[in-house]
Amino acid sequence: MLREFVPTTSLRSDAVTVGGLLDDLERRFPRLKWKLRDEAGALRRYVHVFVDGVNVTRGTALATPLDGTHSVEILHSIAGG
Repeated sequence: MLREFVPTTSLRSDAVTVGGLLDDLERRFPRLKWKLRDEAGALRRYVHVFVDGVNVTRGTALATPLDGTHSVEILHSIAGG
C-alpha cells in the first residue's frame, strides 16, 4: 500500500530513532504524511515497524534507537471484510 507514496523499496537515512526516520520519510515524500502516524504523532493502528526483524510497534515504537546499522521495515496492513 505504501508504494503509491514512496517510489522505492529501499533507502538510507541518518535518523537516530524510528520517529526521526518517519520524519525524514515525510519530508522526502510529503504524500506519506498522515499515512503512518495520526494527528497526535502516534503510529496508526495498522502500521507495524520492524527493526532488524523485531516488531517494535507496540513497545518502544517511535523512540526505538537506530544507532549502528539497522534494517527497518514499515508495513501497513489492510483491513477488510
